Amino acid sequence: MRANFKLLLILLGLLGAGLAGAARAAPTEITLMRFFGSCESKYGQLTDPAQAVGECGIITALVNQFNASHKDEIVVRTQISEWGPYYDQLTARLVAKDAPTIAVMHESALGDYVRRGLVLPLDEGFREWGVDTADFTDHARRGVMFKGESYALPFDTWAWLWHINTNLMKQAGLLGADGQPLLPHSPQELLAQARQFRKATGKPYFAWAVANETAANNRTFLTLVAQQNGPLFSEDGKTINMHLPQASEALSLMQQLYQEGLVKPNQDYASANQAFLNGEAGVIVVGTWTIDTFLRESKQPQSALYNGYAVRPFPQLYARKAVFADGHSWAMFKAGSPDEKTRQAGLIFLKFLWDHSAAWSRTGHLPVSQKVAASAEFRALPFRTGLSEITQTGVAMPGNVPTQRAIELLMGEDVANLLISGKPLAEVQSSVEKRVNTALKKARR
Repeated sequence: MRANFKLLLILLGLLGAGLAGAARAAPTEITLMRFFGSCESKYGQLTDPAQAVGECGIITALVNQFNASHKDEIVVRTQISEWGPYYDQLTARLVAKDAPTIAVMHESALGDYVRRGLVLPLDEGFREWGVDTADFTDHARRGVMFKGESYALPFDTWAWLWHINTNLMKQAGLLGADGQPLLPHSPQELLAQARQFRKATGKPYFAWAVANETAANNRTFLTLVAQQNGPLFSEDGKTINMHLPQASEALSLMQQLYQEGLVKPNQDYASANQAFLNGEAGVIVVGTWTIDTFLRESKQPQSALYNGYAVRPFPQLYARKAVFADGHSWAMFKAGSPDEKTRQAGLIFLKFLWDHSAAWSRTGHLPVSQKVAASAEFRALPFRTGLSEITQTGVAMPGNVPTQRAIELLMGEDVANLLISGKPLAEVQSSVEKRVNTALKKARR
């Protein structure tokens, strides 16, 4: 009887040891919240980012590659959100105490989460795992650093570009002897070229998302103000001054272009892009993320862009080179990494993304690593050499301006009223000041 009891104890001990070993061997699970779309049906099993196309494909393949190479230690569970309600859903999850370990975040939104103490400072972890913050580009460093500390891993820089139909530019006599588009260097030259283009082709010079996607209006406006060195926001980020001469100049130029029919009217994001693809405008003002799509279209014989696509940084029309730019980054949430094991797993994944950031630059977004930006591989990608300057010339709202995403929309709505409805310039300036300053006053700091 005692022998049987002793054997039972041994078996139970072995079973307990086995269960403990299994528990120790279980990989650490971290969650990754992102937008960029869903493409599991196409890329769900792909582990080679070089075989993927577009934002969704490349980030999906990167996560798959990480999971395949760390399957015994760490598992990344992706949680996909739609772009439009992304920040509302993230906020709702934080309130419900369902925070992700890591979430993608625009650098323009990051400051709000830093000020509320929701994300972890990362420099110590970066030093531990070998992420060289000295290699961050100027724009990336400004985007993720607050009071001297990095609060996210920068992933890319995206910016406001001119995507150009060179077939139409040739028809308008706006190509140089080298076959490259002639770009304006002043507001007067812009108006002259846009009028010449319309006269020669019967089409508007520009398409951009004037309606609904009002952020486009604001990004063009901020670019024009920055090129004039206009201090739009106060040093403490608490107020905006829309009556600056630089602001008046920028709005007047945009209004004149629209009123003269040099911008295709009433376009939202989808219709503006489609108009450009259909050859209905010479230039579309939109971001880096469309390069891959337009480039592929330019290789299709039936396309209006066939052998006729070029892309350039937003031209310098005033005193200095500057273009609106933002960036995607990866922030680690305190509530989503409550223990050291999870925090370390998150840092290992961030290190992996840093080491593979060159793969992401194929999307059209610009690198956040100076070494990648200077590499022969990156510069061999179409148009990238001419765009790399944006890592130094990119500008955004100052980091101490809170609720930047909401403010961008408020400003864009009033600029849309200026263009589409013909609202008087002075009324638009006063409306922006009132609405934005009210929002800044209410914002949490």
